[in-house]
Amino acid sequence: MQQLEFQRHRRLRNSAGMRAMVRENYVSTNDLIHPLFVVEGNDVKREIPSMPGVFHFSLDQFRREVNEVSELGIPSIILFGIPDHKDDCSSQAYAEEGIVQQAIRAAKEENPDLVITTDVCLCQYNPAGHCGIVENGEIVNDPSLELLAKTALSHAQAGADLIAPSDMMDGRIAAIRHTLDQNGYQNIPVLSYAVKYASAFYGPFRDAAHSAPSFGDRKTYQMDPANGREAMREAESDVMEGADMLMVKPALAYMDIIRQLRDRYDLPIVAYNVSAEYAMVKAAAQNGWIDERAVVMETMTGFKRAGADLILTYFSKDIARYLKAGY
Repeated sequence: MQQLEFQRHRRLRNSAGMRAMVRENYVSTNDLIHPLFVVEGNDVKREIPSMPGVFHFSLDQFRREVNEVSELGIPSIILFGIPDHKDDCSSQAYAEEGIVQQAIRAAKEENPDLVITTDVCLCQYNPAGHCGIVENGEIVNDPSLELLAKTALSHAQAGADLIAPSDMMDGRIAAIRHTLDQNGYQNIPVLSYAVKYASAFYGPFRDAAHSAPSFGDRKTYQMDPANGREAMREAESDVMEGADMLMVKPALAYMDIIRQLRDRYDLPIVAYNVSAEYAMVKAAAQNGWIDERAVVMETMTGFKRAGADLILTYFSKDIARYLKAGY
């Protein structure tokens, strides 16, 4: 057979050592932000049915979980609080002794070096289940900003390291940045849920956070999944208003958006691997249909390849164990 001229790409794939040498993207524990759901009460560790392996924790059990997360080398958690009391003003969102504020202090007592990220939203704290104030059946933007900024400030005062507003009200980054700066918290960074879609992938989270809307939906403030250019406008506004980091939520169906943000901005980009993305993999693995570890790590590597610097994921403890085992 005549010798042909062609590229032999397989030369760089012919051993595990060679593949490791030329690997372009890696997942590490330093990439991870671990979500935790904190509830009121005592001795509560209650698994969320639609999210196997994810729990509601009362503060005493939460302290144990913080220690486990820390021992696994995960550098950051994000807190979601579920209060016993809800009212139209979402008052428990910014109460000094609110469940998130207590959890921040508890986590810092257990591990002062853990980066405490806090979700800033109103949906868990009011009966309507919406992310802003509701007036006459409408989610009103500007009156919501004051309460969102007040919530962010209360988190900073409790000891939070990173503030992450998820509400998608226009102007929220500017309002929060101004309030933090005016109260001496100029050094607290803001991680904006800059690109948050009105997605079908949030169902299990709404069960976990008890935050499903009591009427309508969130399409007037969360983004249309069909839109990409709009995502760039949203991100641009948040950058101009003072965001230090940008998040894309969900991640799996929106890796094109992660890549576009990566190409446009030099700020850290965070991918939120959301609840249904987690639940689908867990369900398939429980049925023996997939290799869970391989699918999880391939997905995380995909987020990194798309341009994410950090990954907020319910798989973070699993990933930390995989990495410790030498995956």
